[in-house]
Amino acid sequence: MVNLRYIWRPFLKYGQMIKLEENTTIYYQGEVGKGFYYLDKGSVKITLLTEKGAERTVNYVPEGMLLGENGINKEPYLTTAVTTAPSVLYYFTNETTLKIYEEEPKAVILFTNSLLYKFRLLAEIITFLNLPVEQQMAHYLVKLIKENEEFPFNQTSFARYVGTSRITVNKIIQKWSKEKLIELSNQNIYIKNISKLKEIRDQNSKNIGDLDMLMLPVI
Repeated sequence: MVNLRYIWRPFLKYGQMIKLEENTTIYYQGEVGKGFYYLDKGSVKITLLTEKGAERTVNYVPEGMLLGENGINKEPYLTTAVTTAPSVLYYFTNETTLKIYEEEPKAVILFTNSLLYKFRLLAEIITFLNLPVEQQMAHYLVKLIKENEEFPFNQTSFARYVGTSRITVNKIIQKWSKEKLIELSNQNIYIKNISKLKEIRDQNSKNIGDLDMLMLPVI
């Protein structure tokens, strides 16, 4: 898969730079979109409000990625985006995007590739919904750390990401720690045996495909 990190960097000159503090909502699920964003520095989590009213974290946006692409052309945002650290973003309105397309034709392909990646992420989430919690945790942990180098660990936040209880997350984390699959240090998780975690992730996963293709390596 084409590496999508930082592909939009050449077009930042067209965008509006925005500096946000931690825990600031960038856009809300259902809000009518007026454009999209590029995460230059910081961290953003993407949450989804289910039909039952439960909030689930569905992704953490790595630096150098677009977010809120579906907000273009006044489409409603499908999720909510919230900063999890002081962040710098660039905002692109619909009008600005059209100007970029006119002056930089290759931007159309790059934007489309980013959209396709997001659809694949949605398919990934749906695939994992009914799998055992340990299998889900193995996948999301490998994904988070591969995309962000190290993951500031908060059991409550991770439980929302996996869609389970904090108690269940803690039980599995302690199990993996004893088995030396991971190491906890200064509220960060470090993977010590990625091969074993991938084995757990891939158990009975005949229809999942190559999950590593959905991960964006840190550059």
